[in-house]
Amino acid sequence: MTRFEAHLNSAHHTQLKRRILICVTGLSPQIVTETLFALSVSQTPRWVPDEIRLITTQRGADNARLTLLSDNPGWFHRMCRDWQLPPIAFDSSHIEVLQDVHGQPLEDIRDDQDNQRTADGIADLVRRMTEDEHTEIHASIAGGRKTMGFFMGYAMSLWGRPQDKLSHVLISAPFESRPEFFYPTPKPHVIPARAPGQDPLDASTAKVWLGDIPFVRLRKLLPASITGQNSGFAQAVSAANRALDQVELEIDIAQSCVRVNQQRIALPPMQMGLLGLLAWRCQQQLPPLRAPLKEVDDPEWRTMVRRELGQALGEMNIPDSLDKRLKESKPMGATVSEQLSKMEKTLANSGALPLSGLIARNNIGTRSRQQGYSLNLQAERVRITKP
Repeated sequence: MTRFEAHLNSAHHTQLKRRILICVTGLSPQIVTETLFALSVSQTPRWVPDEIRLITTQRGADNARLTLLSDNPGWFHRMCRDWQLPPIAFDSSHIEVLQDVHGQPLEDIRDDQDNQRTADGIADLVRRMTEDEHTEIHASIAGGRKTMGFFMGYAMSLWGRPQDKLSHVLISAPFESRPEFFYPTPKPHVIPARAPGQDPLDASTAKVWLGDIPFVRLRKLLPASITGQNSGFAQAVSAANRALDQVELEIDIAQSCVRVNQQRIALPPMQMGLLGLLAWRCQQQLPPLRAPLKEVDDPEWRTMVRRELGQALGEMNIPDSLDKRLKESKPMGATVSEQLSKMEKTLANSGALPLSGLIARNNIGTRSRQQGYSLNLQAERVRITKP
């Protein structure tokens, strides 16, 4: 075993996550071998995939099987031998063919329906490949029609995790325009001239490298209903847009939970009560709720809040823990601040909230550094459901 092979095998077997390379291709299957070369041979540190997934049209799949996986020319197998790469799972079963609206293999992308089916197919592949937290994805946008690369990039933005990456492979001139080129060979390999004005080329002199593409990761903004099933590309984009700039909040008293953009989140009773109070005040378009004093008892605040809770939730639905605390002649400032902070953390960890916080804290100016609490929502986006 060569030192290069030993190094690759060692890195391959000690990695913590299963590495998956995802490519989109059209009629240029060499995108797969070029990207594989850039990742596993030319870049430092090397990144050798355990598995390759290819998504393409029917014509693209046929081309890939004939050029990459056949006995001859079999460019994928040839490259693995040439560069002594460890075993990589890639055969016909790893090629996914896009389907039209009738469930038939898509020959090409010709209209809006084909375009939508392509988006759904690419999005579904990325979603499935990122379901397992023990995987690490590297996706390429280099192949296929331009819309296919765009959809791959957008799918990675919707479902990509911190460990996942996106890139575009780049080839030195004049090799990028020669369909006979599949990867730089370790020894001289002549690519004959096929057209007038062309020169023969030596594949071993080609340069291949990756252009890393940073992308915004929106996965945590998507509700579980989107990340856990095949909901389609358009539905996922719509859910991301809602999470970014539109929040729907429901206080479901009957189910003892809140729903943010239809995602169910359980909260402790005291936090449910406080959020229900702020939601009711938002509906009534009242000014921010003055924070209770922290050092001394604030009976005026306790009386006001107890009265408004009865109006907001109904007397029978006020949480016992909050009702009891409101009847105690003790300062409540620290308790309210702590409960609201814990609630915000729970909501943020759910991934259902947008980038901005749910609760606004404003200096209301009635006392030195006196805070007021309100929701960063419009009244029509808040609902309280009672039994």
